[in-house]
Amino acid sequence: MSTGKPVSPETTADRELVITRVFSAPRELVWKVWTDPAHVVRWWGPRGHSTTIREHDVRPGGVWRYVMHGPNGVDYDNRIRYTEVVAPERLVYHHDADRDDDDDQSFHVTVTFQIRGEQTEVVMRTLFRSAAVRDRMAQFASAGAASTFDRLGELLADLPVEFVITRSFGAPRELVYRAFTEAERLAQWWGPRGFTMRVQQLDLRPGGTCHYSLRATDGREMWARFTYLEIDPPGRVVFINAFADAAGTAPVRPPFPDPWPSEILNTMTLTEKDGKTTVTLRGVPHNATAVERATFLAGHSSLQGGFGSAFDELAAHLARS
Repeated sequence: MSTGKPVSPETTADRELVITRVFSAPRELVWKVWTDPAHVVRWWGPRGHSTTIREHDVRPGGVWRYVMHGPNGVDYDNRIRYTEVVAPERLVYHHDADRDDDDDQSFHVTVTFQIRGEQTEVVMRTLFRSAAVRDRMAQFASAGAASTFDRLGELLADLPVEFVITRSFGAPRELVYRAFTEAERLAQWWGPRGFTMRVQQLDLRPGGTCHYSLRATDGREMWARFTYLEIDPPGRVVFINAFADAAGTAPVRPPFPDPWPSEILNTMTLTEKDGKTTVTLRGVPHNATAVERATFLAGHSSLQGGFGSAFDELAAHLARS
């Protein structure tokens, strides 16, 4: 841990790791995505990892506690204690494994955000306790930071076309979560008004799928599939929604004349206060062309209508439950 005493560059260079990345986004936006927990959980950590936030207080003396879920099923406790927060320019903090013993793998971090024309340069300086620790962790830390910054860049690129809808329901979060994750409940509300949903199969786990159909009153039928990426009950589900065929193969081309994306990456979060649950759904095109992304952006109003009617049905279902 830093002692607070000034040190010369010569005394720190052998135990410091510096990573620099330039993002095509304004500094205020990069800062927001870095410090807003609703955005942080969408990119923090190397690809294949996910994050559950336990506490998040970005201010001098504030603490951020979170659990990093590895692709191997192992969870890693983390704690960040902020010593300096200068929005939107600078963050300084100490990072450890959320324990108070002598953790030799803890480290001190300074992150700066600099305007570079219409872009933002982020410089992360990580100071380890010794040169030996730095050398031992350098390869892992560099690769992890690079992958994490890749995810941040992807999110920043998605935000201009991101679709967001929020609705509050007079029901506890556990019940709302069940309405989205249990096949019998999901079938009672998912989809636009006038369509009937039938769940063919639902396997709720990372890598699992939900294969379903939507049938219109005139008999037309569309097939689709969720592929679950992250499951954090009862607060968060990340999934890709794609058009499919009756056998469950996805993605297939959407049954629309316009170049609509075949896959949409969705993040659904649920927060509860005073017995009411707020659901926020964020969707961005996945593996889409520039034309498909533009079509998706132009279709936000129709998405508001479709999800608005679906959430009306969800409210009715919750009132009956």
